[in-house]
Order: sequence, then structure tokens, then C-alpha cells
Amino acid sequence: MERVTGLGGPFIKAEDPKGLAAWYEKHLGISFNGSTYTVWPFTNKDETTREGYNVFSFFKKDADYFAPSEKQVMINFIVKDLFGLLKILGEEGVTLAGEPMDEEYGKFGWILDPEGNKIELWEPPK
Repeated sequence: MERVTGLGGPFIKAEDPKGLAAWYEKHLGISFNGSTYTVWPFTNKDETTREGYNVFSFFKKDADYFAPSEKQVMINFIVKDLFGLLKILGEEGVTLAGEPMDEEYGKFGWILDPEGNKIELWEPPK
């Protein structure tokens, strides 16, 4: 079974998510458009876009979205068959974190690595 197929993006906790996003926008040119996340469509060498995108997002320092991890960063990886992969990972003894979700933005599931880092697995919508 194919497992991770790409990087969905980094998620970072911050004291002031909007302020930090504004700093990244001003100094690094990353457009957040007044939000705390930005989306980069996948682009081919000829600058045409293809299916998929990366997300870079800031969360409030006390957000429980990263729980049970105490870490300040969570990585999101793109997968093809989320529910099938979660079944295999569970059988391999990987710690599953929370119940998988099927939302308009795709399917989401979470695992913990051996050091307690929460990893989000994302199957984008078709």
C-alpha cells in the first residue's frame, strides 16, 4: 500500500497567530490575506496548476488541535487511502490519536510518533 505521497504542510502554535502571520507576510512575502493560514496550489514547471495544495498555518498557543501532543509543531502529510492506512498503522502498533474525520476538505486522521509528535494524515477530496 502506498503511504505518504506528499507534504500537506506545517502547522505551528503561536502566542499571536494573526500577528505572526502578518510578520511572515511583511518580511517573507507569504500572503495570508488577514488570515492565519495560506494555501499554495501545486504548480507545474510551466506554471500551470495541478490537483492539490500545501497549507501553512498558525494556531493559538493553547489550541487543543495538537493534543495529546505537547509539541508546538504538527506536520500534515498527504496520503491516498487514509482509512486503509490507519488500519495498517494500527496493526503495526502505531498510536492512533482521535477519530478519523471525513470533511469537505478531505479525510483526516492522526497518529503519534515515538517522541509524541502528532502527525496529521490527510487524503484530499477528489
